[in-house]
Amino acid sequence: MKFSEVVQKLGEAAANNSLNLYKDCDPNLTGLAPIEEAAAGTLSYIEGAKFASQVGTTQASALILPQAETLQTQAQSRGIAWIASSQPRLLFAQAIALYYQPFHPAPEIHPSAVIHPSVELGKDIYIGAHVVIQEDVVISDRVCIHPNVVIYPEVQIGDRTVLHANCTIHERSQIGADCVIHSGAVIGGEGFGFVPSPTGWVKMEQSGYTVLEDGVEVGCNSTIDRPAVGETRIGENTKIDNLVQIGHGCQVGANCAIAAHVGLAGGVKIGNQVILAGQVGIANQVKVGDGAVASAKAGVHSDVQPGTIVSGNPAIPHKIFLKASAVYTRLPEIYQTLKQLQRSLIREK
Repeated sequence: MKFSEVVQKLGEAAANNSLNLYKDCDPNLTGLAPIEEAAAGTLSYIEGAKFASQVGTTQASALILPQAETLQTQAQSRGIAWIASSQPRLLFAQAIALYYQPFHPAPEIHPSAVIHPSVELGKDIYIGAHVVIQEDVVISDRVCIHPNVVIYPEVQIGDRTVLHANCTIHERSQIGADCVIHSGAVIGGEGFGFVPSPTGWVKMEQSGYTVLEDGVEVGCNSTIDRPAVGETRIGENTKIDNLVQIGHGCQVGANCAIAAHVGLAGGVKIGNQVILAGQVGIANQVKVGDGAVASAKAGVHSDVQPGTIVSGNPAIPHKIFLKASAVYTRLPEIYQTLKQLQRSLIREK
């Protein structure tokens, strides 16, 4: 595909990114690659001026650049076609879709699938080998269910949702349209509900619902638990990475990003557009406000105000954490200074 064709097919996405085009060359592009691995015939991107040296060394035939005139001049001097965008990484993501589409099988129901007679099936559905769908399930149009998926009773699944191989959807789960549930994920499993008694732990049955709104994506081997009563809810367009645990009764807002190994205890409330980096842990009933960010390995034990960035364990405001980290590296030096002061005071006595 010619570079000019790529730009043309990006269409509205290109226009929305204040896109500028260097038109003196129009290479044929066979694919895309990261900047450090790009070869002739590939499209790549860089995000900022700190990558300027890579513009001088890359073998890519075309680049998506930031709105930085020096980088554009450098690319042009090397004969590299370029597009300048205010969001290079976003535009690169949209360009990938021109060269790659995820595997999506044609509609069919495999003869080995076990489907209860009460199940309601929409149009143009794919159901793979050894899928089990139990009673009173409702599956909407153009849903794709890959092999070995198990769907428990009373589940609802919205249009165009994809369930990858070996995921499990437990009873009463409600999954919206355009969701993606990856392999090994468990939606609506029993929350960890046990009540202490004089004779030991008494199981509290988990009778609630798990609700995933439209556009939610859940990574491999992640779990979203159902509560004893009420619901666990994930807001629309929220993206959840692999190996994430979301406890019973949690409420997660819209457009959040939750990275791998995050754990939410029961009853946590997360606002909209929150980012939780890898291995963040959030304690029972904590509230995290809209637009907040918890950096990697943060231990969040108390409420986080909207727009706040927190780090460390226990989590504190990020700016304070950076100052504390700087002091931490100097602790041996500070300790030696303290010992010298103590000796001086003893001698003076």
